[in-house]
Amino acid sequence: MVRLEHEILFTPIPERIARLRELAYNLWWTWHPEAQDLYRQIDPDLWELDYHNPVDFLRDVRQRKLEEASANAGYLKLYDAVMKSFDGYVGAKKTWFRKHYPDVKDVQIAYFSAEFGLHESLPIYSGGLGILSGDHVKEASDMDLPFVAVGFIYPQGYFRQRLDPSGWQFAEYNKMNFADVPAIPALDPEGHEVVIEVELPGRTIYAKVYKFKVGRVELLLMDTDIHPNSPQDRELSARLYGGDQEMRISQELVLGIGGVRALRRLGYSPTVWHMNEGHSAFLVLELCRELVVQGITFEEAMQQVKTQCVFTTHTPVPAGNDAFPLPLIERFFWSYWPQLNLTRDEFMAIALQEQQWGPTFAMTALALRASDYHNGVSKLHGHVARGMWQWLYPGKSRDEVPITSITNGVHTSTWLAPELHELFNAYLGKTWEDNLDDPKVWKKIYQIPDDVLWNTRQGLKSELITFARGRLAAHYKHLNQNAPVWPVLEDGILTLGFARRFATYKRATLIFKDIERLKYLLNRPGKPIQIIFAGKAHPKDDPGKLFIQNVYQLAQQPGLAGRIVFLEEYDMAVGRAMTQGVDVWLNNPRRPYEASGTSGMKASLNGAPNCSILDGWWPEAYNGKNGWAIGEEREYSNQDEQDWNDAQSLYHLIEHEIASTFYDGRDASGVPTAWVQICKEAIATVAPAFSMRRMLADYVRELYMPAAASVTK
Repeated sequence: MVRLEHEILFTPIPERIARLRELAYNLWWTWHPEAQDLYRQIDPDLWELDYHNPVDFLRDVRQRKLEEASANAGYLKLYDAVMKSFDGYVGAKKTWFRKHYPDVKDVQIAYFSAEFGLHESLPIYSGGLGILSGDHVKEASDMDLPFVAVGFIYPQGYFRQRLDPSGWQFAEYNKMNFADVPAIPALDPEGHEVVIEVELPGRTIYAKVYKFKVGRVELLLMDTDIHPNSPQDRELSARLYGGDQEMRISQELVLGIGGVRALRRLGYSPTVWHMNEGHSAFLVLELCRELVVQGITFEEAMQQVKTQCVFTTHTPVPAGNDAFPLPLIERFFWSYWPQLNLTRDEFMAIALQEQQWGPTFAMTALALRASDYHNGVSKLHGHVARGMWQWLYPGKSRDEVPITSITNGVHTSTWLAPELHELFNAYLGKTWEDNLDDPKVWKKIYQIPDDVLWNTRQGLKSELITFARGRLAAHYKHLNQNAPVWPVLEDGILTLGFARRFATYKRATLIFKDIERLKYLLNRPGKPIQIIFAGKAHPKDDPGKLFIQNVYQLAQQPGLAGRIVFLEEYDMAVGRAMTQGVDVWLNNPRRPYEASGTSGMKASLNGAPNCSILDGWWPEAYNGKNGWAIGEEREYSNQDEQDWNDAQSLYHLIEHEIASTFYDGRDASGVPTAWVQICKEAIATVAPAFSMRRMLADYVRELYMPAAASVTK
């Protein structure tokens, strides 16, 4: 028998628990805490040291620890239960897709994204887009969709965030060891490794394809750090969103064109091609090329391709959409457009967009022109997107522009605290996870006794405070400095959370608009508050870095110190801890620049109400009883006026509504009953309507199945 390389690297595992290896190589464990416990219980310290990575853990763990676990009756009971659950999941016959589309055959959905946020141990994501993609793949598995996902593996990831003593962000890159992650080299039907080729100016670039199992579906990730690529090309997929425009177009060319070729080599024949944002839009050119080679015209090929393609736009500002100068496109595609039987000008016209600095080849324009199915990611964003791209549809009014909206959702099992999962098991019924998008199921939240939900939530906050203190201690140790001597965070105090990408439009510093007013709120006798911040700025976004530095420095000022903290290295672990543990989720972008946002959905799923600008998803969710709305639902011509008005609204809400409700009206056991009702309303309204189950069901019904049905057989 041939032994796989990863098996040789592992510490020998007793036969009784040998399937720990198999489980480590299926990312199903990332959304099942009980599966993670199988590794944590063997060696809790090592589990934390290896940052919750079972593949790395099984290489590092000592054999004695494994043997002790295999002889422990309690551990074996958990092991058997987890493996039974895993087998039942993988082999299930009565799945969502089979129930709703029992007669559908020969449908295959290919989903392309530049990043996938699946777990903190696989740092190949930057923020919301990647987390959404990861949740999308997990839910596709849960629903048993005929689905395959394609992206890059990024051996150096996005970046690790380090703050210097002044709070200035520096990027730290650590190369991933493929032996430490659940990556398996993809093999074609003949058993050969899959290495695809894509032509770049003056050279051929090669990308090796790796396969990741995500429950029932596969995620294919490409890596260019292989022989015989040049050092420059080896760096091509090294980092997410790195480099200049030339590297960006090279990455997107490999993602789109190379991704199609990878699927072909592996025997996939997708009927639906989903472009998640414009990064992968070059795939439509490769699909057209395949058809032109067979003897039809480009126009006929484009018409056929359009019927198969779905495009989701996420960016409500023009600057966030990739657009390349025509000379750069010419360098990269001069040998490609003849394969489409097009002239240079005909090729450029496919995605031509005039900018202030000149004509460009725009990836969003390409994706919209080459697909029949388009959507924004909230109702408000759909309206914004129709206005942005109305110029592509001459003669159509804004409302007639064919861009619909499917509001984002979150993967329930990934983001729900295990303690609340147990609570829901007890009160929502045995089948609640089979009906995640059913509002009637979630109405049972009101049957949970107030003190039970309150005590559970306060326990989660205590865990968050312990987590935050540990992160702060690690930060100061990294700086070779002593941790602050003042008390850092306190149990029992109203705790607000703000964690997201530090783009300037998200206004992380809004609450500091009036420092003296904030100090009063933080230290008000009997009704104090505290705020936990986290987030990264893009490595090239100096204004965003200044926002981080500002928060970091303010958090050390008298009157603010100890009540405000900034946590270094925002990732999925920090995101889980914060959305599960805070009392209120703060979100104050400059309306209408937030396309959707999902962090607040995760918080309300866990019973933390939102205090948010009516932007992105919140106008659809807010009902006056499940959280708070900052400011007015209006447009401003003066941003300073907008910031001032929104800050005053935020201060007023905290002082007169949020803190008062949290601290006042407590019953004999100390439970703020009015507050708990808001928490219950937040869960009952947000959990079903903004679940990934609801979102993906919408995609299947409104986009995927219509596209599949329109494919010419």
